Amino acid sequence: MIPFIGALLLVLGLVSGVFLVLAPFDIGPASPGITTWILFPGFTIVGYILLAASARLPLISLASRLAGALLLLLAFGAAAALFAIGNRFFHPPADALSLWYVMGLGLVFGVTGFAIGRSIAAPPAS
Repeated sequence: MIPFIGALLLVLGLVSGVFLVLAPFDIGPASPGITTWILFPGFTIVGYILLAASARLPLISLASRLAGALLLLLAFGAAAALFAIGNRFFHPPADALSLWYVMGLGLVFGVTGFAIGRSIAAPPAS
């Protein structure tokens, strides 16, 4: 049950990040509030910890790499949006601060996920 709850929290954290990336473009159900800003890193971290704490090593490696890949994709989407805004390809109706937030945290969490997944999957040195 705990790995399932951890996976759900991880997904909710990633969806919160997607909402933050889409917010400057007025795409999505509503403009995200402070709760979404807190839930993106909070649910992502807590979900990963719950998933990793109760899973076997191969599943932890897979989950770490998958979460890292999704977070890096989210960071790339935010970076591409910032590039478009910075070069005046698009003028967002809202502030782009959420893009910087998602890009920074997505890069840190994504690289960390890949590093954890790689260190778990690597055979011990003899």
